[in-house]
Amino acid sequence: MSNELLEFDVIAEALIEKAQKDGAETMWDRKAALKTQCGFGEGGICCRICVMGPCRVSPSPDKGAQRGICGADRDTIVARNFARMCCGGTSAHSDHARDIVHAMYHSSEDGPFKIREEGKLRKIAAEWGIEEADTKETYALAHELAEMALMEFGKPFGTQNFLKRAPKSRQEIWERENIAPRAIDQEVVTLMHSTHMGCASDPESILRRSLRTSMSDGWGGSMIGTEFSDIMYGVPKERASESNLGVIDPEQVNIMLHGHDPNLAEMIAVASKNPELIEMAKEQGAKGINVVGMCCTGNEMTMRHGIKIAGNFYQQEMAIITGAVEVAVVDVQCIFPALPKLAKSYHTRFISTSPKAKIAGDMYIEFNEEDPLSCAEEVIKTAVMNFKNRDASKVDVPELKAETIVGYSVETTIGALDRVVNSQTDVTGTVKPLGDLVWAGVLRGAAGIVGCNNPKVEHDYAHITLMKELIKNDVICVVTGCAAQAAAKAGLLKLEAKELCGRGLKEACERANIPPVLHMGSCVDISRILHLVTLVANERGVDIAELPVVGAAPEYMSEKAVAIASYVVSSGLNTYLGVMPYVSGSENFMKLMTEGVKEWTGAAYVFESDPIKAAELIMADIEDKRTKLGI
Repeated sequence: MSNELLEFDVIAEALIEKAQKDGAETMWDRKAALKTQCGFGEGGICCRICVMGPCRVSPSPDKGAQRGICGADRDTIVARNFARMCCGGTSAHSDHARDIVHAMYHSSEDGPFKIREEGKLRKIAAEWGIEEADTKETYALAHELAEMALMEFGKPFGTQNFLKRAPKSRQEIWERENIAPRAIDQEVVTLMHSTHMGCASDPESILRRSLRTSMSDGWGGSMIGTEFSDIMYGVPKERASESNLGVIDPEQVNIMLHGHDPNLAEMIAVASKNPELIEMAKEQGAKGINVVGMCCTGNEMTMRHGIKIAGNFYQQEMAIITGAVEVAVVDVQCIFPALPKLAKSYHTRFISTSPKAKIAGDMYIEFNEEDPLSCAEEVIKTAVMNFKNRDASKVDVPELKAETIVGYSVETTIGALDRVVNSQTDVTGTVKPLGDLVWAGVLRGAAGIVGCNNPKVEHDYAHITLMKELIKNDVICVVTGCAAQAAAKAGLLKLEAKELCGRGLKEACERANIPPVLHMGSCVDISRILHLVTLVANERGVDIAELPVVGAAPEYMSEKAVAIASYVVSSGLNTYLGVMPYVSGSENFMKLMTEGVKEWTGAAYVFESDPIKAAELIMADIEDKRTKLGI
């Protein structure tokens, strides 16, 4: 790995050197082995949808092959490839939600899955039109709502229920442009059909369908996943935690939770407190059981339990390289298939648990929704009994870790910002104070910064640089996913970070007693950002596109992020991408993304890899919107 990619993270540098000494392969080794990546693929101009190909068209419009065997040109090929990424991302987040809803369907007073937020259950049931939502028995209502939610995936008629949250003006835009999403599964299947060989070749049509499919993620699957997780596991509240690899404890049994589905993680969190298992750990010579989170499972667990965050996407291998992780247990999404092989260089057991993400190489313990605690207990017992197999010569846990404040759900964020004007310590409030802060200019605006890490860019650098530039200019940042964990490690999720802010944001942080960067959860919880922005737009009587708010994904890498960017643009927020998606091979399609879509939705994709320049563009965007609002 080149030195410039290591300068930003001293932990990464030390652990990669340790891996080389231990003979363990990492993502950086594999990236180097790939050498130059395929230019046709990066431009999106390689088509392998049928087996007449693969067909690579020329990056030059005036020489070389201009069409594939079927006649598809670069515009069609790029559009189809982009659309299929939207399908993949929408499928991942929405299937996550389906698992949550299934668990809620199995909830009961005496079972492992319980209803912890009865108030939110009844509120959403009423929002969705269930009669007598205030009086029905709790679990009968939960099962009825779960069945209704499952129909959001496959109902034959109508659009997604949560669309009604948006301002009327936004709903009218979606109807006018025919991008209001129907059943989630229908949108994915329809777009896959549309991009099959011999179907759609018009790039504009394909992009519109991509937006609609992605909308079924943001206003369907993701919002369902977030809201129903809150009902079952609790609405996150402000709490203290810690982050970075220093949270791994050499004196305890360490269990690394990695993935995205909170069902498994919640059961492990419960089982890890079992006195019998803790005593078993002590019998093996450990001081106790230490559960740490990785990636979005880490975000879910820290938001609800204060479980410490070991790291974000690029650190999943580094946690194992510390030599102090007894078990790496995973469910779905963002998991390196390389982890089982890496684990064999140490004593770590790698356990996959989902039939959707069965990863060969070590152990498989299937998570069973009807008896979820048995899976969790087996994982913990495996970890406890593996403690004695540690190789002390390979244990090296970095001491670096950062204090963080997490737990900013929509409800908690509203309550916190309400304190700016109400000077109370525990209020539920409304979004009016937040709107007042923006309209008065105390806050210039807000940015939702989300997404992954990508080895094409210096890890965490773009995230942190963009956040620092924006808070310096009185723009409050709300963060999810690996961007949130980047902020945590950099100390931006603690109260002292207010010293990096402009005068207005600093004062707001002092009055509300919050950091200037708010941790809102996992990548599925970007729906929280949509909901909060919608509440402000409704309270002010404006459309979402008029608000001085933007979205940004400085280091994204996954199909989920492509779908997210697309539903954020569809919702009316300009979205700044720090990594170019595979669309550069078609100038026409890029023009649709950066200009054409603005005519449809009032927002567009913006490509800028330099976080300083991106911050300048965002500030100009925010100030332009403020001027148009007359504030």
